[in-house]
Amino acid sequence: MKTLVMILGSAFFLSSCAMVKSPLLGTLYTDVKAPLIATSNSGSVKVGSAEATSILGIVATGDASIDAAAKSAGITKIHHVDEHVTNILGILSTYKVVVYGE
Repeated sequence: MKTLVMILGSAFFLSSCAMVKSPLLGTLYTDVKAPLIATSNSGSVKVGSAEATSILGIVATGDASIDAAAKSAGITKIHHVDEHVTNILGILSTYKVVVYGE
């Protein structure tokens, strides 16, 4: 019994979990959209996005910057920025920035 507890405890503490910034966190599943920033610029005709992904908290790739999202849609005047976070069992996490502007 003692060996089983040690094995389970070691597996728990040595396993990686993919975590991502979020206003709320669900242990099993997270799918949250939230505002990030707003400006005084009017109009939001164009929409651009950029995303970063993490697998098991071991490998993380991507460019989820506001600059990358704005460039993807040719936005020069930013109206507002939202974020979208997903996390599935700590295995796969994504962080997406969505920029609105003209």
